[in-house]
Amino acid sequence: MKSAGVLALIISLSVVAESKVYTRCKLAKIFVKAGLDNYEGFSLGNWICMAYYESRYNTTVQTLLDDGSVDYGIFQINSFTWCRTERVRQKNHCHVACSGTVSDYPNSSTLGPKLRT
Repeated sequence: MKSAGVLALIISLSVVAESKVYTRCKLAKIFVKAGLDNYEGFSLGNWICMAYYESRYNTTVQTLLDDGSVDYGIFQINSFTWCRTERVRQKNHCHVACSGTVSDYPNSSTLGPKLRT
């Protein structure tokens, strides 16, 4: 259940109408505030490193993959497995719409699942 909350946070940092590119320090502060430092055994450095290499800290990066799915946002969350688009056959393990996974700054609604775990 905790991993679903973290994934919801990750998704919340992923999709937005306007592009937001964070600095490493600002994103680290957000992750610490969200409780990601040492979450599930992953250090803050692990989360920051992943965010950098997946998106260069850009909230609106979208990558179309060969299988037709799309990776969204800072952590490149995959539309087939982790969120829902208009396609019918998707796993949607997080039970969220991909369009709701992009936010240029996490707020109480996007951090909610993480805070409740």
